[in-house]
Amino acid sequence: MYAIVRAGGRQHKVAVGDVLEIDRVDVKPGDSVEFSTILVVDGDAVTSDPWVLDGVKVHAEVVDHTKGEKIVILRYKNKTGYRRRQGHRQRHTAVRITSIDSAK
Repeated sequence: MYAIVRAGGRQHKVAVGDVLEIDRVDVKPGDSVEFSTILVVDGDAVTSDPWVLDGVKVHAEVVDHTKGEKIVILRYKNKTGYRRRQGHRQRHTAVRITSIDSAK
């Protein structure tokens, strides 16, 4: 059984026991988080009806807070001596999927 969930403006395919990195959530490690589902696949049955999916929740436990890879942003204009350098590291939260409520 797996589900498609929306977290941080992105969609992720998750199953019970999966660990995934999502955009930063202000929750302490060890606490639980609940995601809304977009699609649930249980064996042969695929559920995408919004009325049924209102009751389906995906529960996850926060494992850790990390930072992503460094991104270097360069700005340059030709023949003017204009150069700017900027770095960025996106903050992530690692979560472990603990349960997916059934759609029935």
